[in-house]
Amino acid sequence: MIDIHCHLLPAIDDGANSWEVTLEMCRMAQEDGIQHIVATPHANDSYAYDRASHHALLEELRARVPAMSFSLGCDFHLSYENIEDAKRNPARYAIGDTAYMLVEPSNFSVFSVAQTIRELRTAGLVPIVTHPERNPLILSRPAILKDLAGAGGLIQITANSLTGAWGKPAQKMCEVMLRDRMVHFLASDAHGVGKRPPILSAARDAACRIIGAAAAEKLVESNPAAVVRNQPVAGI
Repeated sequence: MIDIHCHLLPAIDDGANSWEVTLEMCRMAQEDGIQHIVATPHANDSYAYDRASHHALLEELRARVPAMSFSLGCDFHLSYENIEDAKRNPARYAIGDTAYMLVEPSNFSVFSVAQTIRELRTAGLVPIVTHPERNPLILSRPAILKDLAGAGGLIQITANSLTGAWGKPAQKMCEVMLRDRMVHFLASDAHGVGKRPPILSAARDAACRIIGAAAAEKLVESNPAAVVRNQPVAGI
């Protein structure tokens, strides 16, 4: 399996706070069957995104954990400043050397997200909308998801949202989105080894019960593999 959303790099955001935690997260992920992780530090008002510095940490991680493979991306908050910089410098925020990037809609406004997705696509990027099931505005107006998909956005849900860790409304939305074939990826959005661990297998198995084994496999294997290889992503 491949995890495209994980706060793995140590002591740079609210994810792993030390190399000890980072290495334990890798051990847990590998034990769960994850072979490749995209490290996705936050890019928001609280955490500055320094691509060069983060890449240096990623290289050290590769040296420390040679049994796994890694890419660098970011957890990109849709603020005005971020959006304008991404349109000028698309490669800065993308996953590895690909066109794909994770985008996190604001919890306070989703009015212009579809238009922003169109603008980012015009800049050569393919936005992946992260955890819409945890966004209170999208939860209250789920029809927004069709606008985001229509604008060219792909959808990633959080693994433990599907298994209930974020509450019944989030879990229910995940189930509806899966049945409606709107989801492209399951990812951990892991921040440590406790409540938000780098585990995908339980959610994959839950998805299997809803959409079948072949479609569930796409969410954690072939679709994320297409992302890290910069290839087209299939639906489910």
